[in-house]
Amino acid sequence: MSLDRRSVLKGASAATVALAAPGIIGRAQAADTIKMVSILDQSGGLDIYGKPMVDATKLAVEEINGAGGLLGKQVELKLYDPQSTIQFYTQYATQAAAGDKAHVVHAGITSASREAIRPTLGRFKTLYFYNTLYEGGVCDRNTFCTGSTPAQTVEKLVPYCMKKWGKKVYIVAADYNYGHITAQWVKKYVADNGGEAVEIEFFPLDVTNFGPTIKKIQAAKPDMVMSALVGGAHVSFYRQYAAAGMNKNVPIASTTFGVGNEHTLISAEEGNGMIVAYSYLQEIQSDANKAFVKRFQDKYGAKAPYLNELAARSYEAAYLWAEGVKKAGTTDQMPVIEALEGGVSYAGPSGNISIEPKTHHAIQNVFLAELNDQKFTILESHEQQPPTDTLLVCDLKADPNQAKFYFENGLEAAGIK
Repeated sequence: MSLDRRSVLKGASAATVALAAPGIIGRAQAADTIKMVSILDQSGGLDIYGKPMVDATKLAVEEINGAGGLLGKQVELKLYDPQSTIQFYTQYATQAAAGDKAHVVHAGITSASREAIRPTLGRFKTLYFYNTLYEGGVCDRNTFCTGSTPAQTVEKLVPYCMKKWGKKVYIVAADYNYGHITAQWVKKYVADNGGEAVEIEFFPLDVTNFGPTIKKIQAAKPDMVMSALVGGAHVSFYRQYAAAGMNKNVPIASTTFGVGNEHTLISAEEGNGMIVAYSYLQEIQSDANKAFVKRFQDKYGAKAPYLNELAARSYEAAYLWAEGVKKAGTTDQMPVIEALEGGVSYAGPSGNISIEPKTHHAIQNVFLAELNDQKFTILESHEQQPPTDTLLVCDLKADPNQAKFYFENGLEAAGIK
């Protein structure tokens, strides 16, 4: 499998970027600590996603330690910044497993970074959590994927927006695994609901000029645009789209807008009316979420970023792993895996989250929301959604020795050519 259909992180020069020194939260290098490693972009083109994830992870670990830790020990959190560079992900994963002797690693944003990490941690038998929404299809007993997948979100988003706006859909997406596969899921759900995908375009992560594509959208006259664009450079699309007056005529729905807090980077006028679907939004009005948002904002003050799915899932995944450790009574890999497969759950800011045992993906709530004045208004909620897309190809109960990414098989199993 190619890690990134066309140089996922084109322009990042791994050879010339200096390695960032890790940060350590907790008791420094103490022999009696439980070790968690986080490998997330705090610089580079994907830092808009990584920074809130790191902040949320730090908060979770501090809270766990403040409540007495796990198994009578404190959790030591070590942070690595791969700087949006794939070779650093591989290097840090090796360091986490072989050097740090981590009991668990929470890491990765893009599919390319996940696939650089996952085999390495599997070889070392180091438990791995991937906490980013993605295209589905990972089937690996050592890996837990807590982010939402297309069957949980896109399946709800597409019919809602088609009913509201119309059946002709123009798709724009990032040019790597997530964008390509998600675009095919969007196309499927558009067809399932009697619509037509009039065009699909893909863009490398460093593209900032979307003028030619906006002209093509104007010519195609779709009823809506579905965006699966990713990263800081792609924020330019939304600004240029609004500057051309297109946001007044052809509305946008997105599988990714907001998880990098893009809605706080563009103006209200540029973003108003966009519709998204995620397993968490800061605007959830539950008592648990209000308390979480307050704790987060109290900790980070004026610099606190908006809380999105990636941040909330990073926070909840740390707690979900902690619940697995408590149930297992040990940090050893296999007992914790078995505990997580056995019905462990965590009631967090997004609601209840648990692990679907056949796939090691999350069963979670999903929310549809519309952007107005840089805040989301929740339109619909869907309780306890299973990862039905990955269930088409993955059954770790029947075959626990799988360690694969079924990206093409998943599309074929869903009838997508």
